[in-house]
Amino acid sequence: MMTWYTSMMQDANSPLMEQLILFHDHTMMIIIIITMMVMYMTLSMTMNKYMNRMLLESQMMELIWTLIPAVMLIFIALPSLKILYLIEELNKPNITVKAIGHQWFWSYEYSDFKKIEFESYMKPSKELKNEEFRLLEVDNRMMLPFNVKSRILVSSTDVIHSWTIPSLGIKIDASPGRINQSNILMNRPGLFFGQCSEICGSNHSFMPITLESINMKKFMEWLKNY
Repeated sequence: MMTWYTSMMQDANSPLMEQLILFHDHTMMIIIIITMMVMYMTLSMTMNKYMNRMLLESQMMELIWTLIPAVMLIFIALPSLKILYLIEELNKPNITVKAIGHQWFWSYEYSDFKKIEFESYMKPSKELKNEEFRLLEVDNRMMLPFNVKSRILVSSTDVIHSWTIPSLGIKIDASPGRINQSNILMNRPGLFFGQCSEICGSNHSFMPITLESINMKKFMEWLKNY
């Protein structure tokens, strides 16, 4: 249980994911308040015997129960629009990586420094080492430095895939003949896992994503030695 938690329920590793978590908590508080109010009003109406046969309309009450939901929607919409803007914002990335989806594996291209291309397959269970996660570990990890603005371009060669790493707040569809992009800015080193989150075929759940976050010095050494 702890192994599954540490691999799939990782803490946020990007400013974007931190904002998404704060927005989730903000929205959940509003939903809890609405639920408690509705439950209280429902119990109040079923437990008492008050009635007013002469009450035909109340414009003030109708105005109130129209304005309150509108105000609550504004409180949800404003931070949501801010996060949508942050997701689409891409300002002068230092590194660009291209991820291409195949049936059923990923391939990566680093073209900023020198032409580096490799394919990333899921490791079979028989080849796993100690402390490696089944169905999540790959033979060639994607490498990126932390605290560096990076851009990822995502496409596909066959069907629609989805390049997803939950701890970074990234989920990009990989569509044939189309290139989608997103930004990556990681706060700390470590291993971060994801899986194709699009139903792309029979082996859809067997094309994991493993991103290793390292410092810039080790990243440059990896580029030289690749």
